[in-house]
Amino acid sequence: MIRNRVTEMLGIEYPIVQAPMGWIARSPVASAMSNAGGMGIIETSSGELDNIREEILKMRDLTEKPFGVNIAQAFVRDPGIVDFVADQGIKFVTTSAGDPNRYCGPLKEAGLTVFHVVPNLAGAFKAIDAGVDGLVVEGGEGGGFKNKDDVALMVLLPLIREKVDVPIIAAGGMTCGRTMAAAFALGAEGIQMGTRIVSSAESPVHDNWKQAILDAPETGTVFLNRHGQGPALRALKTERTAAIESNPPEHIMMEMSNALDLYFGGDMNAAIALSGQVAGRIDEVKPIKRIVDEVIAEFHTVMHSMSALAEA
Repeated sequence: MIRNRVTEMLGIEYPIVQAPMGWIARSPVASAMSNAGGMGIIETSSGELDNIREEILKMRDLTEKPFGVNIAQAFVRDPGIVDFVADQGIKFVTTSAGDPNRYCGPLKEAGLTVFHVVPNLAGAFKAIDAGVDGLVVEGGEGGGFKNKDDVALMVLLPLIREKVDVPIIAAGGMTCGRTMAAAFALGAEGIQMGTRIVSSAESPVHDNWKQAILDAPETGTVFLNRHGQGPALRALKTERTAAIESNPPEHIMMEMSNALDLYFGGDMNAAIALSGQVAGRIDEVKPIKRIVDEVIAEFHTVMHSMSALAEA
């Protein structure tokens, strides 16, 4: 067990958080992460709150370990979301894709621990002022919805750590014990994994998507919609995303209209296959417990070797 502020706040063995990917981060994935000693997260970015409620109920049968919920503010417009989450007995929430002031106060009043996802220093300051317990610091190399002025985690993480004292979970490029050790060296006390989990055995996405991650080189993603309306996104390079990159649509989110045909039908050109650059380092589909066990074992090996090197 790793003891630090993140594990103590969240009541988990290992400071590894599973990213809240829409339609993917549901009970099979989240319970596998929690049972492996990390923090499983149930998504809300799909907007399917009735289904989310059922997924939370399923979690009670699949794990006795702590788990959390993400509130993706850009996709969840229901003003009752705080009561919804609190009524499910959730103790940990990450908020993202919006103003941290919107939900932090009510969530804290309901007794929840709140971490907010930030892409830059200004966002970190705003979240701290809102009263969050911690931050998920997300570099531009990560997959999914991004800030248009992206900053690599290697720059962003130590910058924010120098300016704030709350616990930080590092997101973007996290896939192994070496990347976890690097994040800790830069000031993190936990990591979040997304693309690594999309390609896991428990992930519900079609095998075509998993195979595309395994086949992707380090240059196999594209950064979309830097100058258009709506959010920017990092995704796998496909025929569709290559066309979008060179000829951006007026409304990028319309490109996700047929997302389920991609997610579960396997049509890699039906929508945008969100993915981080770390896809270029993933070459095997593994169960989540094995992923976590390998990350933690390698993390300790690297930390011990670096300690020995410093003492030499």
